[in-house]
Amino acid sequence: MSEARNALRVAGMILLGIFVVMVGIPLVFKAVGIALGIVGTLIQLAVGLLYLAVILAVGYLILVGMRALLR
Repeated sequence: MSEARNALRVAGMILLGIFVVMVGIPLVFKAVGIALGIVGTLIQLAVGLLYLAVILAVGYLILVGMRALLR
């Protein structure tokens, strides 16, 4: 009886381990996807700010150039 109980205990642990792996791996992938999504959004925001800075700089240079020509 003791051996049967030990065998059931081992089988239960194996099934619990399989369950944890089957549930845990998608959760980890989802968390990594969310983290990568946040990083991607931050990179996209930084690139947008760089575009805005370049547009403002070019506009300023055009404005200064026109001012210098009118003097």
